[in-house]
Amino acid sequence: MPVLLVIAHGSRDPRHAATVHALVRRVRSMRPGLRVETGFLDFNIPSVPAVLESLAAEGVRDVVALPLLLTRAFHAKADIPAVLRAAPARLRIRQAEVLGPSPLLLAALERRLYEAGLTPADKPSTGVVLASAGSTDPEAGAVIAEIAREWRHTGWCAVRPAFASASLPRTEDAVRELRALGCARVAVAPYVLAPGFLPDRIARGAAEADVLAEVLGPAPEVARLLLERYDTARIPMLAAIGA
Repeated sequence: MPVLLVIAHGSRDPRHAATVHALVRRVRSMRPGLRVETGFLDFNIPSVPAVLESLAAEGVRDVVALPLLLTRAFHAKADIPAVLRAAPARLRIRQAEVLGPSPLLLAALERRLYEAGLTPADKPSTGVVLASAGSTDPEAGAVIAEIAREWRHTGWCAVRPAFASASLPRTEDAVRELRALGCARVAVAPYVLAPGFLPDRIARGAAEADVLAEVLGPAPEVARLLLERYDTARIPMLAAIGA
């Protein structure tokens, strides 16, 4: 069975790595026979190259590298492929797809909103800000906008995307727009995996909202999604080696 290597961005904020490790622990608990390793692109250890070198030294051959990212932006398209190309030659590595979009992520977002105090009965009167970190990649921004449109159809008063960087609107602007639309209640749902600088900016932008949900973190739906992405990537690997 290929090793699952979860590749996280990394952050100077210690809450980031702690949340990534909590998510990986949940993944391990859901599939005890699977070896799961964690590597970081920046700021934290172990680095992705260090993990790959260690796996190769142990004699591991097959690795599924899973970007802990919600959209296909620069890291998924450039940074991670470059790191994987520099891996030891003995390793067979397949890069899994990023996590989003997925119905499981919408389920995790709603879980966090309900944990913050909302109930399903509140949906028709509640506007939601889908607050993401933001990206200069137009594909990533378009995906966030499409997720907001789809989520609106599940019964919320309205859903608006917002971005902590690179794009507009900001969280506080989306909150005010939902107020102006007449939503009785406004909630902010951070579409981010772990705490850090940009999630903190989202939280500040939610000052005028009624509800601020927690980041997705180690939600069970997110852990399930990691395993789905792993399984999708490993099937062609196993076929190629005749397993």
